This record gives sequence, C-alpha cells and structure tokens, in this order.
Amino acid sequence: MGSRRVVVTGVGVISPLGMDVEQTWQALVAGRGGVGPITAFDAAEWPVRIAAEVKGFDAAAALGRRRARHLDRVVQLALVATKEAIEASKLDVASAAERAGVVYASGIGGLKAWEDGMRTLINRGPEWVNPYVIPMMIPNMAAGEIAIEWGLLGYNLCTVTACSASAHAIGTAFDAIRLGRADVMVCGGSEAAVTPVGVAGFAAMKALSTRNNDPARASRPFDAERDGFVLGEAAATLVIEEREFALSRGAPVLAELVGYGATADAYHITQPHPRGDGAVRAMQAALDDGGIATRDIGYVNAHGTSTAPNDRIETLALKRVFGDNVPPTSSTKSMTGHTLGAAGALESVFSILALRSSVAPPTINLEHPDPECDLDYVANEARPVELRYVMTNSLGFGGHNASLIFGQPLAEQDIALSLPRRGSSPA
Repeated sequence: MGSRRVVVTGVGVISPLGMDVEQTWQALVAGRGGVGPITAFDAAEWPVRIAAEVKGFDAAAALGRRRARHLDRVVQLALVATKEAIEASKLDVASAAERAGVVYASGIGGLKAWEDGMRTLINRGPEWVNPYVIPMMIPNMAAGEIAIEWGLLGYNLCTVTACSASAHAIGTAFDAIRLGRADVMVCGGSEAAVTPVGVAGFAAMKALSTRNNDPARASRPFDAERDGFVLGEAAATLVIEEREFALSRGAPVLAELVGYGATADAYHITQPHPRGDGAVRAMQAALDDGGIATRDIGYVNAHGTSTAPNDRIETLALKRVFGDNVPPTSSTKSMTGHTLGAAGALESVFSILALRSSVAPPTINLEHPDPECDLDYVANEARPVELRYVMTNSLGFGGHNASLIFGQPLAEQDIALSLPRRGSSPA
C-alpha cells in the first residue's frame, strides 16, 4: 500500500503492571503478574472476585480534579498513556498539527459512566442524570480528548472491534500514513471495564476465571487447567510517523511498522472459527503486506486469552501459518489479564520492547501442558532471543482478527537510545 514507510517514535503505557512503560516492562520480563482481588467495587459475594486493575492511579493528580471528574476512567488512562508516548517521541505537535491525527480504540467505552447514569436515573429520576454522562460513556471520546489536549487537527476516528480494537486502531493509522493522509498518527487503545456490569456480564458468559483464592495463578494461557480469562484494564499509545518526516526532525525511532492484516471469521459472535481460518488469513495478510517470510518472524505475541477455545485454536492457526517452525510465542495476558480493547496496543508495545531488548517475555503460570497447546510458549521465564521481526495477534468477539508486524529499524540513524536496547538483561 504505497511506498511511504512508517516508524514508531514513542510509546506510553499505564497497566496493571506499572504506571509507565519502564515499570510495566520490568515487571513483564520478571514474570510478575498484576492480578489481585477487585478493589473498584465490593465483589466479596460475587462468583468472580479478581481482576487485573491499574493500581494507585490518582486521576485528580494526573489531570486536575475538575477535569478528571468529567472524564470516565477509560479516557483518564488514555490521556496518561498518550502523554508519555508524545513526550517520548519528542514531537512538536504545532509544527505538524494539520498532518497529525488520532485513531484510538476502546472495546466498551465509558462503562462506569453508563452504570452511574443508570443508577441515578433509576434511584433519583431523569432530572438528576449527569449532563456529562453521554460524552463520558461514548467510546470515541478518548480520540476526541487526545486531539483536543494536543491540538491534533488531522485524521481522527475510533475503532470499536472488541478485543482487536486497538490493533485495528494501529493498523488504520498505519494505512492513513501510507496513503498520504497524515504524516504523524497517535494510535492505541484504552479500557476500564472492571465495573459491576463488566465483571457480571463476562462472568455470566462463563468467560472469566473463578480462581478467586489464587489470583496470581488465575491467568494461565495454554495451560491444561485454565478456566477463563482475567478481566484487566490499561491504556497504551503509540506515536507513528512517516519515516522521512521522523528522521528529518531527529526523532527517536524505536521500530518500523511493516505489516498489517485484518479479517473476519464470519462464524460466531464469541467463538473463534474452529480451524482458526480468520486468524490464519490475518497473519498471512500481515506477512504479505510487509513482504516478510515466516522464517523471519522471531517472536509472536499471541492473543492467548486463557480460555479453552482461543488457546487451542490460536495454536492450530499458528501451525497452519508457520508449519513446523512456529517461533517462540507467549501470552503476556498471563500477567496483565485481558485488557479487551486496549490489548492490541498494549501487546504491540510489548512486541516493540521485545524487539529492542532481544528478550521474549514469558507466559507465566504454564505448569500443566495441554496436549492441544504444544508450541514453545516461553514458559514462566523470559528468554534472550535475537529478533528481526515480531508479530502480534488480536482476535475479538464478533470474529474480528488483526495481526501486526514490527521490525528493527533498517538504518543506523533510526536507532533510538531512550528504551531498552538489544542485549539488555531480561531481569
């Protein structure tokens, strides 16, 4: 799609593992999980009492008390992650405002704002409903608030495709630059669905782990004793730019975004295709888009939800694409939980950091091998590995599939110094 190359110049994260990129990455490679008892509401009598929450986040301190009060947590997290990413990119937005845009995702949007509005409506009546309830709950508001905060005047939209939403946001932003519609894009996703309706809804589907008495070991992708995913919250943002534009301003270049594939299962609202057809086609499309051979992919960050069907079918799909040479593959959801619409962006950041540090993060809690999940999942400990290209997969409810491929910068002047470098210790 065009000849304009696209590079990543900044990343930002707030997650159950840490308040920024560095804290999150250090916890990830050390194999420290972020799952614990739910604190957002009283779940003491609930069938599911655990989640992967962002801990210690003070929205009033980060954004100001008045502003924070008028933003749902999903937007608060997005703004914090985006601030880190833009600062890391050293982007002077004013110099590129009309050619700078946003594609930002959420699978659900402002769920707490919606719950609070409904509670007020039922208990006190319509005249008491918060006038901010609609802008606080609609999923596109993170994209709008990011544009307002940094004066980004160009291409702007929101992708809402469940668990693949932020992978689609990155891919859509990638295409916007390749098509010449922008030079700079801020992209990623946020989710804050650890709320009564969020937990109750997924629990009613029997999608969540009920390992309440052992939360640290509850998220266990590819393990024979997995019993569902752990709901998580997070935000992750990437700044991506047309390569020549980035180099002309001396931007730090962390990686090159080289391939994107998006497909539909067209099969079932929650279950993946039994042979992984959509996932296979998404991975192959990303490889074809980047002109990358399967042998050149050194690591795959799997969707890896810790549910029985996903892990088995994604394993099958990887075998169909890579044959007998599936590269080391891990699920970082074993530590972050499943962050829904933020997952694709969060795991893209992890893939970029793996690429830069030559470290594959582990799948923790992999203690009882499932005979149907028989790949190298980097079990329990991070591993040094030389990487040229990495792939990350996102597979969402509704049959939405996305795969992204990131590569090492191709020229010495692309090398940045601000994040972990090749050869860094995994500890």
